Amino acid sequence: MSPLEARSLTNTTLEPAPPGRSAPEELVPSRYAVRVGDIEVLVVSDGVLPLPTTMLGHNADAADRAAWLDGMFLPTDAFDWSLNVVVVRSGAQTILIDAGLGLDPDLNLPRAGQLIRRLTAAGIDLGSVTDVVLTHMHMDHIGGLLVDGVKEQLRPDLRIHVAAAEIKFWEAPDFSHAVMPQGFPDALRATAKRFANEYRNHLRPFKDECEVAPGVVAERTGGHTPGHCVVRVASGGDRLMFAGDALFAVAFDHPDWYNGFEHDPEEAARVRVRLMKELAETGSSLVATHLPFPSVGHVAIDGDRFRWVPVFWDY
Repeated sequence: MSPLEARSLTNTTLEPAPPGRSAPEELVPSRYAVRVGDIEVLVVSDGVLPLPTTMLGHNADAADRAAWLDGMFLPTDAFDWSLNVVVVRSGAQTILIDAGLGLDPDLNLPRAGQLIRRLTAAGIDLGSVTDVVLTHMHMDHIGGLLVDGVKEQLRPDLRIHVAAAEIKFWEAPDFSHAVMPQGFPDALRATAKRFANEYRNHLRPFKDECEVAPGVVAERTGGHTPGHCVVRVASGGDRLMFAGDALFAVAFDHPDWYNGFEHDPEEAARVRVRLMKELAETGSSLVATHLPFPSVGHVAIDGDRFRWVPVFWDY
């Protein structure tokens, strides 16, 4: 085990599994722990999702997009989006924030959908999860709960917190402003419908804000989807925001670039600028679904530009 992985496993009472339970192909750490006052936070990687680079900014000039990718030492044809999920323990509650992609054989995404096995490797029993918060109902945030055998392991009194506007949106979703690869709209629609049907009795809709546990608050932002929310964690003067899909790696340099999965791209741009200004002013830590794992960092402002400041790994 590398020093980095040792740090990521021992900084929390969310105990790791005994040696040997992690798959041998795991050559890099897939979980990273931080503390927010008295609250434990564990970032878990669900893998990566390769997508065309146009998804980073479909309203941007192709040359500008290629220049940004070249400056980041990234390929210009396809980009691996990290898929990060968060487990929070506050008092007696264990809260899963988003649930990863799951396993959709029709999409052929073998490097994603790792969450359930990585929770097991981290020693986290699905039956211990008291609450789930969904930042939104795109399939890479709900699919893990649809994996065969998962629902049977969950508590019968599990509470799933999601904005009411999100549930309403997926009854008849509008993709007219999104720009997605072929097959994705149908997969998103089908997955959301299946999820709503299977977990209807567990849903706890909220309008604008919901206190899930002491120091853990979900707040609807809209933009990416009508019911998209962020989750704020606060304890003992420390603060962390899980921003879901409000922020992507390119957003710090180009907040006006539209992401292909945004259902209201203009509002999504306003939301991410507002959130980045807030994060810069407060100094709160940031974690987001698609920032490079473990995605823990801060936002700074240089003149009229934002800057992503990753934390130094602590181990």
